[in-house]
Amino acid sequence: MRFNMTTTLFSPAEFEQALRDKGRYYHIHHPYHIMMNDGHATKQQIQGWVANRFYYQVNIPLKDAAIMANCPDPATRRKWVQRILDHDGQHDDHGGIEAWLRLGEAVGLDRETILSQKMVLPSVRFAVDAYVNFARRACWQEAACSSLTELFAPAIHQSRLDTWPTHYPWIDAEGYAYFRGRLSQANRDVEHGLELALEYCNTIDRQQRMLNILQFKLDILWTILDGMSMAYVLERAPYHTVTQEAVWHQKGLLG
Repeated sequence: MRFNMTTTLFSPAEFEQALRDKGRYYHIHHPYHIMMNDGHATKQQIQGWVANRFYYQVNIPLKDAAIMANCPDPATRRKWVQRILDHDGQHDDHGGIEAWLRLGEAVGLDRETILSQKMVLPSVRFAVDAYVNFARRACWQEAACSSLTELFAPAIHQSRLDTWPTHYPWIDAEGYAYFRGRLSQANRDVEHGLELALEYCNTIDRQQRMLNILQFKLDILWTILDGMSMAYVLERAPYHTVTQEAVWHQKGLLG
């Protein structure tokens, strides 16, 4: 199914609005996120979300490196590399991955458990891997613009900062550094991403394809939470009819 079908070329302002309209499908509206932000999540559900989302976090630099590897434009690479540094860190800034590990510790997980990825559900791994593989294989402009879910990210980070300290006083406040840092980073990345999208999507076919690619990324984020809902809300983790042990594969098998 194709979305936002039209037979006319959007103006730049109309195309930007069409991209922003995709926000109604952002995972902030997923029942799992609503549960967390309304204060109804258990400690296990918060920990499960943090441990699984870590797999997404560590793959963001791989996704961005794949985009850079396919991009022949030095000016774009000079801007895009900042996204990798934001997550991997540089100099005195330990980066977003380290900040996420500290969030994990703040919710009661130990660092070794998070790094082992033994809590990462198969559906989460498959969804994230699909995103990284798309970034490797797509043309760099399409892969870059798939990151435009950042249009909607500041709202989700702010909602956590606004509600979680009240709903979950057991979470160490130092763990919220990741969300605070991403508020400014996401706004900067959105400006660059929109600039690329508006320049590249200058035909009807490109505009429609980019809207579908953005929906693909939204599907990935939604699917990640679907997997967590099965495991931590419905208590139907993989192989739950066979064993209560986490028997699924715990490391990526494909390079």
